Amino acid sequence: MLKHADPILKIALAVAALLAGSGVGYYYGIYLPAQDVRRQTQEMTQRQSHEQEQSRALAERARREAAAQADYGTCVNFAESAYKQRWTQTCQTMHDADQSAFEDCADNLFSTRSGCLAKHPVRPAQDCALPSQTAQALTEAREQRKGQCVAQLETAQRGSGQP
Repeated sequence: MLKHADPILKIALAVAALLAGSGVGYYYGIYLPAQDVRRQTQEMTQRQSHEQEQSRALAERARREAAAQADYGTCVNFAESAYKQRWTQTCQTMHDADQSAFEDCADNLFSTRSGCLAKHPVRPAQDCALPSQTAQALTEAREQRKGQCVAQLETAQRGSGQP
């Protein structure tokens, strides 16, 4: 049996070397590259999800900014229309008062129509010239409302600037 031990030992050592080599070859040739591919895939997936999150955040910020701008435009338009409406209402009120004063004068037996028109001119019901104090008050109210619109816009922009 000793005679056959030397070739068996050589075969056993060759098989052991072959197994050890195949294990090392598998580790360096298959296992490590697969790990590297998995790591790269995970990194790429994380990078893509981060980029998608950033693009969603930018889109949301742009949407909020557009909404804030639209709200600002609506607010300014409301301030302008309220200003014009108050101006027209004031003109109408002054027109009605002038008309009433003229009619009271015209009802008097001792006055003439032309004399009453001279004493009590009737202002137009729209687009009239208001007394400077009244016009200034309406203008200040409009500018104050526009200032509130700007403050709302700035608040909305500060809120949308934060993620």
